[in-house]
Amino acid sequence: MQSHELSTQQDSPAAQREKLSQAGNKVALILGSGGARGYAHIGVIDALEARGYEVIAIAGCSMGALVGGVYAAGKLEEYRDWVSQLDYLDVLKLVDVTWNPMGAMRANKVMQKLESLLGDTLIEDLAIPLTTVATDLVRQREVWFQDGPLLQAIRASIAVPGVITPVHLGDQVLVDGGLLNPLPIMPVIAAHEADMVLAVNVTAHTPRPVTLESLLPANADVAKAGAASSDGTDDDAENDDTCSWVDNVRETTQRLWKGLGNLGGEDDEGAEERGKRDWGKLDMVMESFDITQAALAKYKVAGYPPDILIEVPKTVCSAYEFHRAKELIQLGRMLTDEALNKHHPVKAGD
Repeated sequence: MQSHELSTQQDSPAAQREKLSQAGNKVALILGSGGARGYAHIGVIDALEARGYEVIAIAGCSMGALVGGVYAAGKLEEYRDWVSQLDYLDVLKLVDVTWNPMGAMRANKVMQKLESLLGDTLIEDLAIPLTTVATDLVRQREVWFQDGPLLQAIRASIAVPGVITPVHLGDQVLVDGGLLNPLPIMPVIAAHEADMVLAVNVTAHTPRPVTLESLLPANADVAKAGAASSDGTDDDAENDDTCSWVDNVRETTQRLWKGLGNLGGEDDEGAEERGKRDWGKLDMVMESFDITQAALAKYKVAGYPPDILIEVPKTVCSAYEFHRAKELIQLGRMLTDEALNKHHPVKAGD
């Protein structure tokens, strides 16, 4: 790939776009899996568009498939408006617990919202070529969706094993693509017209835990608001409703996990203690999945290095903190601006 110089400090946005149009501004975009951290993908797209880049191909997995699909369908603004308004209680209300042994939760409420945005859109009709990645448990291999219903492709890609129920398609049992390929670089390698391949890994490993607040500017109000929400410092009435909802989820989750077998002699414990421990098991599944994805993403990057790699530490928030959209979007844009500034250094006199 050819490196191009870009002034980002003195040029107007129009001038930047003009330089890019002359230098080459076509981007192949890879959006990785990582649950709520995938909101950072929205900020990445914002930064690219602000500088005049044209996304000509997208490959996405899990949350990356969702954001990439919504963007390719031209509905990213509507989706951003919706998720940015979700608070902690709103997110909890979107979770629909199920008795299905193949997953603790459905995704019906989220998919209903996506259906209102995307309708019956087909992948082959999108303005931007899109590949979403799922995993077939039967054949133990990746499945690439490059045509067919967009909603179905997204739903299959976000089905975290054991957490969200899988999609049955023919004789395939489809779950989250992050199980095998959390950062699907290969599908866009064939985008030969791209001037730059940019990958976004939102499960990046760091030697020490990194918080979202430490990465964002000190004056970022959204970071402070997000931290307060995560700490449970919202108003008392909302907390009462939340606690009641969580109690119900814990009880259901406890019963679900009880079917997996009694480990370590829990018979003497009360129902409440068993429920707390089983809720912890669900957390453990998510954390284990994050660790596996982080390791796999490193191998993908080593095998097929992108021109620009943007890494969001997996410790910035848990995979299911979907009430922190605003600050995660801000983080994505900030990291992308920093990466592009390094890739296109500003020359003296520009």
